[in-house]
Amino acid sequence: MTVAVLQLAGPLQAWGSESRFKHRRTLDHPTKSGVIGLVAAALGRSRDEPVDDLASLRFGTRIDQPGRIITDFQTEIDWRMVDKGTALKKASKPLTHRDYLSDAVFLAALEGPDDQIAEISEALRAPVYPLFLGRRSCPPGRRVFLGIEETPLDRVLREHRWMATETHISSLGEPVRLHYNRDALPGEKFDELIRDTPRSFSDHARAHDMRGVVHGFTEPFSVNDNAQTTHDPMLLLRGEG
Repeated sequence: MTVAVLQLAGPLQAWGSESRFKHRRTLDHPTKSGVIGLVAAALGRSRDEPVDDLASLRFGTRIDQPGRIITDFQTEIDWRMVDKGTALKKASKPLTHRDYLSDAVFLAALEGPDDQIAEISEALRAPVYPLFLGRRSCPPGRRVFLGIEETPLDRVLREHRWMATETHISSLGEPVRLHYNRDALPGEKFDELIRDTPRSFSDHARAHDMRGVVHGFTEPFSVNDNAQTTHDPMLLLRGEG
């Protein structure tokens, strides 16, 4: 078994678990469904293709930089209908509020058979479809695929280098603890149940199963070299860029 290590970072992200109504909320960490969807896009799978093999992978994520939640008020009007003489009210779509995570950075890890992880890794290096962080309006701001680890998923979550920006790191006091969560092992006591294991992404039969989640905390193992070289506009504002 090997582990594919992913970096999920961008201006905006959104990871909803059961939010389908007028206020589309986000969790404070990536969902298994969202990351499996990202991998399925990289592999070139359509929404109607099965994802059982991907859903069976062990999943974990770590919050390296929590970001902050912002809410966007959205409205939409189909002007094609207005041009045809349809009343403006009928052409208007429902008003919605959508939550996003701004400037967040996460570590994500998928553990599975060597050949399957190798296939996923190649796809993430050269994805068939564009990748996005939970919603199509949220493209990655950094390289997504970081590499393959031969250590267990739990150890990757605890010991992989911290990937926060230099601005975020310098704003923190001591000690620093990073929160992570992972799939519970068979028979293991879990801390929470989340409905985010995808059965199908089909528009006509979208469905998710529950999974047991174990939470934990770890101290940063070391600072990621990328944190020192990744473009950080806040450094320019402080005259350090």
